[in-house]
Amino acid sequence: MKLNLSSIILLVASIIVTSLASVSPAVANELPDLGDVSATVMSPLQEQEIAEQIMRQVAVSDDVLSDAEVSDYLQSLGARLVANGPDKRQQFNFFVVQDPSINAFAMPGGVIGVHTGLILASNNESELASVLGHEIGHVTQRHLARMLASQKYDTFKNLAGIALALLVARSNPQLATGAMTTASAIGVQNQLDYTRDYEREADRIGLQILNAGGFDVRAMPQFFKTLQRGSRFTEGGAPSFLRTHPLTSERIADVTNRVEQMPYKQVADGLEFQFVKAKLRAMLGATQTAIDLFQENISEQRYANAAAEHYGLAVALVRKGAWLEAEKELDWLKRNASPHPMIENLSARLEVARNKPIAAAEKYASGLKTFPDNRALIYGYAEHFLATRQAEQAIQLVKAKQILYTNDAYLYDLLAKAYTMQNKKLLSHQAQSEAYYRRYDLARAIEQMDLAAKANDGDFYQQSIVEARLKQLRQMMGDDKKPKS
Repeated sequence: MKLNLSSIILLVASIIVTSLASVSPAVANELPDLGDVSATVMSPLQEQEIAEQIMRQVAVSDDVLSDAEVSDYLQSLGARLVANGPDKRQQFNFFVVQDPSINAFAMPGGVIGVHTGLILASNNESELASVLGHEIGHVTQRHLARMLASQKYDTFKNLAGIALALLVARSNPQLATGAMTTASAIGVQNQLDYTRDYEREADRIGLQILNAGGFDVRAMPQFFKTLQRGSRFTEGGAPSFLRTHPLTSERIADVTNRVEQMPYKQVADGLEFQFVKAKLRAMLGATQTAIDLFQENISEQRYANAAAEHYGLAVALVRKGAWLEAEKELDWLKRNASPHPMIENLSARLEVARNKPIAAAEKYASGLKTFPDNRALIYGYAEHFLATRQAEQAIQLVKAKQILYTNDAYLYDLLAKAYTMQNKKLLSHQAQSEAYYRRYDLARAIEQMDLAAKANDGDFYQQSIVEARLKQLRQMMGDDKKPKS
């Protein structure tokens, strides 16, 4: 069952309260003492445990946008910034929350969430990069870990409680404050708002990252102005970002002074940013409203990029089911725009929507020939094979592309469906286990691998692999014994 953030909020209170009541003294002694004055920061291992707990919740949240094109763009932008940051060993996970509020948040272990509202509010790619750079600065300087480590011991009793509380409190401060007054999670929101010193440090690191990454450093103070005008983008007062990142006149002046001492460079937006922003505008809200706005912008030539505007219109038309009009926009793009995987994917999706499987297969094959590592095209082609009952072709495609994406849980989901279609129980459960493992759900991974071991429809080689993997997963869980029958 998937959960939205509101559902997670309701779970947080019960989980934390239960954990407070059920932890025995013996177990408590094994848990980190976050109030220990000698521990100025949490250990990297503890941070990673929190990060994995958070990503496990992210994997089942309906509020997290599961769109390969938007997600891959954010990951790519984040990786570019991280590569120019002060800590290149720190692993980062970026994800997109489908929420109109202007917000982004960093958590221990390099987990960074970005709201769709922030992407849409960014006037250019450098503004978006400036926020990501700022959040990366919070992670590399371990600000949240340091604040968590300074809290009293009895605030939290386990890392899972911290992770859940952090996810809710950082992703939606208003919901956190309104719904979590019955549990310790309210303390997260009240106690973990960044201090002025931490904000200035994150600004300084963010500017360095922005400059080294080839972006316009002036975008940071420009975006501060966007945040001050935040009431235009979302109801309820100041943007959520400002609720955890206090913006003062001194902070604005400090950033502005730093920027003025740096060399000026004009930076053009990447086409990917423009396409992603257009796609979000087309996907969110009323379809006809989006269509009317795109058509008006094109007619009046009111846009930053013509190709992105036509692409957004095509997305909205496909969403509406206006196949012929969408085809006209795609024809315009193929004549006037540079080749792009998002255009190829939309073209194939149009044929799927029109129930033209042969044409869709041709589009996917052509797109992957030009862009062989594009995740959205890989997903779409594999889904097409499954929809047309071509399980073996789906398996061959997924296995060929898993070399590129070894930690992609969804590719294992696709494999599991294909094997189920072939009635290969061992292989289906094995693939589903690996999908759960990559979503940080070790318990379900063990459950599925155990089913694979009991399936008895694989050969000796397959059975041996499954049994060895099951033992490994149980050791990770701390239980290498078989359950009692």
